[in-house]
Amino acid sequence: MPQNTVDAAVIGGGPAGLSAAIYLARYNREVLVFDTGHGRSTHHQVNHNYLGFPDGIATVDLRKLAEEQLARYPNAGIAHHRITDVRGDAERGFTLYAQGGSWRARTLLLATGVLDHFPHFPGWEAYVGRSMFWCITCDGYENRGRRILVVGHTDAAAGEAMQLHALTDRVQLLTNSRADGISPRFRRRLESAGIPVIHDRILGHEGDDGLLRAITTHGGLRLELDALFSIQGATPETVLAGKLGVRLADTGYVAVDTEQKTSVAGVYAAGDITALHSHQVTAAVHEGAQAASAANYFLYPPELKAD
Repeated sequence: MPQNTVDAAVIGGGPAGLSAAIYLARYNREVLVFDTGHGRSTHHQVNHNYLGFPDGIATVDLRKLAEEQLARYPNAGIAHHRITDVRGDAERGFTLYAQGGSWRARTLLLATGVLDHFPHFPGWEAYVGRSMFWCITCDGYENRGRRILVVGHTDAAAGEAMQLHALTDRVQLLTNSRADGISPRFRRRLESAGIPVIHDRILGHEGDDGLLRAITTHGGLRLELDALFSIQGATPETVLAGKLGVRLADTGYVAVDTEQKTSVAGVYAAGDITALHSHQVTAAVHEGAQAASAANYFLYPPELKAD
């Protein structure tokens, strides 16, 4: 391996990637994290599910603390570059390419997350995590008893509306699509629960300081609300996995085993990119730690391995 090769390159600086990097640094490995400063953990939401924070912690603050923790290790670093291509294998080493240059690594850890499909209207980004959410597990409890607008045109959206109905009886569903894919079975359930289905699309909004007050539609409706739950799906960021020939599951997410190993030797994946469900900070931190431990073991010479 060339002199400038690190032991591990972590692509993604969210909870999964930072957790992996800290573990690798503590294994005394040279590790470099590539972070573009985007993703779910850069939104404004407060995480109330993470152990040890009774009042919750903003995900941006959790990232900051993790970066400060990683900075304690001289063998770890963060590069703010978007990796656009990856080539090579574990035997020859991997080469990562970005507009700012290229880097070499003996192992790779993919923590690139997903791209959420939020409703788009002017200034929509400012509402994500404050009054526009995607996860009932993360934010449902804080919105109990409030006026909730579920946005989505599938049975998954209908199911989320039914689940939220257990927290509040003031739920509406807006398809926000030309298509209406809600099945008759779920439509009957929504009707029985008193949840109206509005087949229309978002035109604009009313709100400020991250707090929505109303959504206006192309059909001329004004829907008052306290919180919007977007159930329009997400796309896993698997472009780099595809370039490496990593196997994907039928869901389109990266297939991994219990140690976060992918189908390609020396390549690991952690966080939201690995599963359709369980997109939680707790799961991402665990998977990052597991992937780092597996990568560390992979890097040992054969005489130090029991298998």
